[in-house]
Amino acid sequence: MSHITSMLDTYPKDLGGIDKSKLAECIAACFECAQTCTACGDACLSEGMVAELTKCIRTNLDCADICVTTGNVLSRHTGYDANVTRAVLQACAATCKACADECERHASMHEHCRVCAESCRRCEQACNELLASLGNGSSGEDGLMGKVKDALS
Repeated sequence: MSHITSMLDTYPKDLGGIDKSKLAECIAACFECAQTCTACGDACLSEGMVAELTKCIRTNLDCADICVTTGNVLSRHTGYDANVTRAVLQACAATCKACADECERHASMHEHCRVCAESCRRCEQACNELLASLGNGSSGEDGLMGKVKDALS
């Protein structure tokens, strides 16, 4: 059992209908991806052709920041808002996809980019799986997304 799972199990209130195993997997994938992206960006800076890797470095840094934020948001449950959780998961999945796509462009020349792309794909998948398991959530259309939809109607 991971510390992530242990902390989820010790939370004093009901987590609602959230799938704890998917939540724990997503939190772990986010923090692992953040570390991998940080290391990949640093490795890109050490390459002789660093000028050709500037987009990759930028994407690595953006992905690392979004993954840390997502992992932190998913780790907090007091005052939970399903709409915020959905938004950060969607942003994380999109950022991980963009980073994986960019790293894959360099993977044949740079092993660190291949490893990073794999980590990003894993995190993207974990975010999408957790999103799918959330359904409409208990906040339903009462939150920000509902207000946005109402305003657009």
